[in-house]
Amino acid sequence: MQPTFADFSVTPARVSNCGATYEACHAASSHLAMSAGARVALDFEVDAGKQIGEATLKVTALVSKLGRSPGYAPVDLVVNQHVLARGLTVPGGGDLPQDNVFAVPGRLLRPGTNTLEIRTADDARSMLWLYRVTLDSVYERGRSERAMAAEAARDTVFAYTTERREPFTSSWTSGPRLLFHVDRGEQSLPAQLGWRGVDGAESAISFQSNMSDFHGHHRAADGTLAEFRGRISGRWAFPEGTEDTHVHRFGTEEGWGGDWHSSDELRLLVDDGSGPVERVTWRDQRGNSGVAGLRTGAGAPSDVTADATVVDVSDEYTAAGEIADHLLHASREKWLAGDAQAWVEFGFERPVALTSYTLTSADDFPQRDPRDWLLLGSTDGVRWTQLDSRSGEGFTERFEARAFRIGGTAAAPFTRYRLDITGNGGADEIQLSGVRFTGIGPVDFSGYYQRYDEGPIGYRGAALNVPESSADSAVEAERAAEAARLAEEAEQAARLAEELDRAARSLAEAARSMGRMAAWVRGR
Repeated sequence: MQPTFADFSVTPARVSNCGATYEACHAASSHLAMSAGARVALDFEVDAGKQIGEATLKVTALVSKLGRSPGYAPVDLVVNQHVLARGLTVPGGGDLPQDNVFAVPGRLLRPGTNTLEIRTADDARSMLWLYRVTLDSVYERGRSERAMAAEAARDTVFAYTTERREPFTSSWTSGPRLLFHVDRGEQSLPAQLGWRGVDGAESAISFQSNMSDFHGHHRAADGTLAEFRGRISGRWAFPEGTEDTHVHRFGTEEGWGGDWHSSDELRLLVDDGSGPVERVTWRDQRGNSGVAGLRTGAGAPSDVTADATVVDVSDEYTAAGEIADHLLHASREKWLAGDAQAWVEFGFERPVALTSYTLTSADDFPQRDPRDWLLLGSTDGVRWTQLDSRSGEGFTERFEARAFRIGGTAAAPFTRYRLDITGNGGADEIQLSGVRFTGIGPVDFSGYYQRYDEGPIGYRGAALNVPESSADSAVEAERAAEAARLAEEAEQAARLAEELDRAARSLAEAARSMGRMAAWVRGR
């Protein structure tokens, strides 16, 4: 029997080996709400020739409250018109869905299409909140739940609207959006998440199993403590949802047996609107946990110009040797562009977070000096983030070096930077003698990882230089692989149907032959 599940905690519902139809129901943020007299029908397939002695049905549901009472919404479960349970009272009144497990006798199942119905009573006075339904052969118990968890774990970028309130008060106030992505490639959703920002603020939260909500606490940089909660507002497969953010991507190693061993890539993003983080802790729904303490370079900004190269330029005066490469060298040679607007792109092998930059005027013609410009950052050379904007600037001397600080303390690391000069002192050319960069070098981390029911091991990683386009390609490859798998399954099903059809024709021919033989025997 194929993994059979319907996951109503997302919209539209995720289903496998079944189709779902509803009556008197509506989709809520984390469940399917069934009113009085409602019906959910799941049509699922049992392989021809498959003998199932017993199946395990799990219905995860909760009855909504009636004021202060637990609520009332009895349920009937029906398999192929046979009543499996009548007047079942699912626990209600709480905030957690309940797992209700039933044995389905094999005699109720048949090869081909079967129908499971979940019906609420006509006299139900509150709603039945239906979260998930799974069905497996008793000998493959849990298979559908694992398949459902693997399917859900493909969407690992989460966004939540948040609220905070002071302890022992009743009023909630809106907070900034929380966006996060923690993925070691183990196809398991987070159960708990904690983080500390570089400003000293800390948060720790725990999630509903279907990721619809979280609850926890937040301590601000000044020590103010608040209760913290959120409701999901978006969920995507990486890299969707991470546009205009920086995802830390690490090549990792695990320490055990007295040595370090290569392990899978770790992707980390926690953005609560307050700036970069310096520590992330997590525990997933399988019980695995980890800690990553992030370190950037030597911990303080330094001159990183030596790591930069010129990767592109709008124009340069190559005939006179006045080229953009001179900008990164400590000399009095210059770059000259034959336009009143010009740009230069610089690249770093690994991501660098710039904190400031310095421009040095050239040897002559002050009218060629830049006055207006933008500094932009990118990880792929296609999508750019504005980091600084200047207007009406000037140089009072030749070979004057002026430093410009990049606003804010939370500049994200990039591998590409673009100086886009949009205005000068009135000449038809742009010139500069030097550009220098100050910033924080590539990020790495140190911590530990602990698999469920095992001891902790060392865990460390260094930043990878992975363009966003590569991530997009990885997602497309994954989707292509999934499409190929589905196509192969469809082809196998077609071959099985053809074989069954041939078998049926052969049996029919045999029956006709036996009929002719019987007529011959009767005639003698």
